Amino acid sequence: MTLAEQVVQGNIRAAARLMRDIDDNRPSAVQELKQLYPHTGQAYIIGITGPPGAGKSTLVDQLTASFRSRGQKVGVVAIDPTSPFTGGAILGDRIRMNRHSCDEGVFIRSLATRGALGGLSRSTTDVGMVMDALGMDIVIIETVGVGQDEVDIVKAAHTTCVVMVPGLGDDIQAIKAGILEIGDVFVVNKADRDGADRTTRELTTMLEMRNAPEGSWNPQVLKTEAQRGSGIEELTAEILAHRDFLFASGTIDNFLRERNQRHFLDILRDGLFRNALAFMAGDDTLTRVVEGMGSRSIDPYSAAEVVLQDMLGNRARLADS
Repeated sequence: MTLAEQVVQGNIRAAARLMRDIDDNRPSAVQELKQLYPHTGQAYIIGITGPPGAGKSTLVDQLTASFRSRGQKVGVVAIDPTSPFTGGAILGDRIRMNRHSCDEGVFIRSLATRGALGGLSRSTTDVGMVMDALGMDIVIIETVGVGQDEVDIVKAAHTTCVVMVPGLGDDIQAIKAGILEIGDVFVVNKADRDGADRTTRELTTMLEMRNAPEGSWNPQVLKTEAQRGSGIEELTAEILAHRDFLFASGTIDNFLRERNQRHFLDILRDGLFRNALAFMAGDDTLTRVVEGMGSRSIDPYSAAEVVLQDMLGNRARLADS
């Protein structure tokens, strides 16, 4: 059987192998994903994002236990940063979730960002699909520690939880802009710290100032102490309430349409880029463009247009530098 067929039958080892192939960008993984795609679309995806040190991994660990207590299978995709110097990653988030290692209803996979921006790895969506096809009811995606505008998680998750923590300095600066717009649930973790009430009030005030359309979801601000398990049941209930809202209001249809469009365009963009590099490698076009840019005899805008025309079959030729 193919890896995809084994995954659909619940083979965890096959799923692990396929996830590795996806992350390594092996061509064979694409063929497996084609077979797997019809068996996806059942899992509910939860995104956990926020700044470094907010306690996201501990929160994910507690949420996993909470959903397991409800009899649901849980997959976790934990994104870790990649070193810009060595290219390596510690992949240590799952160490904090070690208590689930012997639970057959939990599958944890760490991914390195590998230079991708936005808080996710390039293979996040596809790895989540494998967990979906494996039979996970809930897939939790924990982003790498993000700032104000790394908001790619909203493209992947049905429910996005933004985790904040007291003591970040300028709290208003920390919670403004894009990060405020993407949250379906806001969490002030480490709520036993000084300043937790202030952060909660400021978040609540800023959310009230948003001009949200009538009938849209109204995000709540919850306080948790993930280390102690405090507030976890309330957070789980709020996530499930948002899920119920999406389906009851019909909002889920538009969300899925937009997510599918983004997924397709991402795949198309990556494919075009790889094909463009391969196309230019045939006659050293890239080298000639770079050298021509250096002497200012070629501008990059015209060069890009010519490469695209050539790829589409229009045989306009780039002048030699």
